[in-house]
Amino acid sequence: MKSDGMPKDLPVVYSANYVRYAVGILSVGYLFNFADRQILSILMQPIKQEMQLSDTELGFLSGLAFAMFYTVMGFPIARLADKYSRVNILAVCIGLWSFMTVLSGVAANFLQLLAARMGVGIGEAGGNPASHSLIADYVPVDKRSSAMGIYALGVPLGLLVGFLLGGWLEQLYGWRTAFLALGFPGVILALVLYFTLDEPPRGNSQGGIKIAAETPPVMEVVRHMWRIPSYWHMALGAGLQAFGTYGVYQWMPSFLIRSYGMQSGEIGTWLALIIGGGGAVAAFTGGYFADMMAKRDMRWQMWLCAIWIFSAGPTSALIYFSGTQTMALVYLLFPVLMVNAYIGPLYAMTQNLAPLRMRAMAAAVLFFVINFIGLAIGPQVIGILSDFLAPDFGQESLRYALLATSVSFVWSAYHLWRSAGTLRADLARAAE
Repeated sequence: MKSDGMPKDLPVVYSANYVRYAVGILSVGYLFNFADRQILSILMQPIKQEMQLSDTELGFLSGLAFAMFYTVMGFPIARLADKYSRVNILAVCIGLWSFMTVLSGVAANFLQLLAARMGVGIGEAGGNPASHSLIADYVPVDKRSSAMGIYALGVPLGLLVGFLLGGWLEQLYGWRTAFLALGFPGVILALVLYFTLDEPPRGNSQGGIKIAAETPPVMEVVRHMWRIPSYWHMALGAGLQAFGTYGVYQWMPSFLIRSYGMQSGEIGTWLALIIGGGGAVAAFTGGYFADMMAKRDMRWQMWLCAIWIFSAGPTSALIYFSGTQTMALVYLLFPVLMVNAYIGPLYAMTQNLAPLRMRAMAAAVLFFVINFIGLAIGPQVIGILSDFLAPDFGQESLRYALLATSVSFVWSAYHLWRSAGTLRADLARAAE
């Protein structure tokens, strides 16, 4: 059934099959979100050559230009999602970012491509807050990390599609075709989601909790969430993790081309298997394992996140010390598994800590921190550092710029571990 987004008597009972469908189609939306965002990474080298761009300009195009709209627009769109139909808002957002991906493929110069990527950022800004809030109302607390783990499959599977499809389409037909092939299906998905997904009542999965009619202002939500110690440690830890992860995801194809002479189709295939396939397994099992361990103690959800992300630090450094492309790709697998395993528990805990009328906005605040530190600053810093090191290291400058980001995982793990210290008390207050 398809709702009009108006309030209903609580709760509404959905069949298990319908809940699976809802989580599934939201996950597909997240797949397109990440594929449309990430496809630029496999295309940066041919775009660099055609448009004669520096690494600093590429870093701006792939990081700051996208992220400054993605992060800022997340707040007003999330507030709308906390007030109006999340399904309708999500459908519009998917349609917008997909259309802007199509426009990326017909850009004639750097400024036009820049404008199109900014448009992608605006559309994608509403994807996660609305989706997280919907999942929280479809799925009860004791199964939420598993559901968020399934939703988190959108990250590795989106990377798989972006790398595999983008790599081979670029090699065979050029980088413009790759943008077009990814953008058009997203418009169709937006229509399917709009006509088939129901808008659940807020608090539905918790038995119809009474909630305030008014949606709190943005700054009230920010202040409320930031007064929760476990939440802001989670957010800072997630942002620092994203600094290293987004840097690797954006620049790894260029690194493999420059340092090992690999072709885009070959790179796309390997990264699809490692980041897409390996990441998908880790995202699903990470959420399931976190739910299982949380039955003993809820703090295990964040302890596990800290352990996983800490492990990603030294193993990611090994990538850039390797002497062959084979070893670089082998070493890449381990940090990929670690950074994807933590996504489900992190997303679920954010929703567990947030009041019902603040759930979409709480997700937006989390993603603001993640994308400001990780997406806006990460690729840009690597591009600047690569240009700075180029006089001394030539085309190997990117290797050492990427190596420097490995320390961010250890710093991230510190904050994630600290978040567990106040988690019990913060969850008790949220339950009240």
